Amino acid sequence: MTFTVSDYADLVRLLNEHPEWRAELRRLLLSDELLTLPDLVRELADAQRRIEVQFDAMREQVRLLVETVQALTDSVRGLKDVVGDLNGKLLALTYRDRVGAYFGPLLRRVRAVEAVTLEDELEAHLSHEEFKDVLLLDLLVSGRPRHLPEADEVWLAVEVSSVVDREDVTRARRRAELLRRAGYRAVPTVAGEKATLGAEDDARQHTVVMLQDGRAYFWNEALQVWA
Repeated sequence: MTFTVSDYADLVRLLNEHPEWRAELRRLLLSDELLTLPDLVRELADAQRRIEVQFDAMREQVRLLVETVQALTDSVRGLKDVVGDLNGKLLALTYRDRVGAYFGPLLRRVRAVEAVTLEDELEAHLSHEEFKDVLLLDLLVSGRPRHLPEADEVWLAVEVSSVVDREDVTRARRRAELLRRAGYRAVPTVAGEKATLGAEDDARQHTVVMLQDGRAYFWNEALQVWA
């Protein structure tokens, strides 16, 4: 039996008139795999949507985690700064309380002096801001160089830090210069448990006394330059 164009037209018309036949025709013409393909596509689309939702949630969690890590990092950094500052202050008190042990090998009749006791001379030669800067010295030590008994009294302008850095060297130099302007034979000095390489380089270059781990560096050179 030959299937003609008119037969095809009739078939199309009948399928339009009876939609339920189209499903039966698809079942007869297509394999089970093809018939289930639309359902599979829908399931894949649903799975894709679920994955996107989960991915968005994970991305938000990662963002929050990064923010938390950054906050913790900032907190730790701040805590380290606080601990370092406290260590420096405790170390300054130790140097002050044991001034003879730390500075006795360098100076005779060594003593720790409160900068404020020099206020008359300081205020007579310095501006108010410069005067306040000198008062911020961690430690002021006076005495006569032990190996130069005939030498005049010197004043050590000491900046103390657990880890001495370039800023400590700069402060010691600046405050020693201010003391010198007020008429005191001041020698810039830094002291600490450790020192950065930059601090060591600056101390050597600018002849700043460095006390570290019980040893004094650049002492003789500093006396020649400053005293």
